[in-house]
Amino acid sequence: MVRVPFVYNKTYSTPRRPFEKERLDQELKLIGQFGLRNKHEVWRVRYTLAKIRKAARDLLTLEERDPKRLFEGNALLRRLVRIGVLEENKMKLDYVLGLKVEDFLQRRLQTQVFNVGLAKSIHHARVLIRQRHIRVRKQVVNIPSFIVRLDSQKHIEFSLQSPFGGGRAGRVKRRNAKRAAGGGDAAAEDEE
Repeated sequence: MVRVPFVYNKTYSTPRRPFEKERLDQELKLIGQFGLRNKHEVWRVRYTLAKIRKAARDLLTLEERDPKRLFEGNALLRRLVRIGVLEENKMKLDYVLGLKVEDFLQRRLQTQVFNVGLAKSIHHARVLIRQRHIRVRKQVVNIPSFIVRLDSQKHIEFSLQSPFGGGRAGRVKRRNAKRAAGGGDAAAEDEE
């Protein structure tokens, strides 16, 4: 049997200078503002943005009527508009260079759940997503970094199986209901 080699791609790149105070403070602020778990999540978004900006810079070096620039440039712009990072009235490659990390972090499912009002805080939003309480359209999503497209933004809601979405009650609520139905006997047994 032939073994197929794994192909690994980088998902983030570490900063060149590990102890630059301004960058460290800025990363910590982003982690707090968007409820991220660690610096890797910031670096991953920064790496994605760097790749997109590099593609835009390379396309800007080509002539305006170049078929490659027209085709790949439109594809890049449409993709950025679809995920909601770029506005439709700014569909030019020049505006891609002006994108910031915050624009991408704003499109994460975790941030969107908090903005919609399903969670009390950005950290609560992450917990709800990881515990499979949130769905986008009909699909339960349990990845906080899921990028929400513009057309899916209206369809973020609680899962049908979730106690918040009308599903079966949670373990503690079921236990309390059982105690209330059974009377004070269970409470007396717990005390002894």
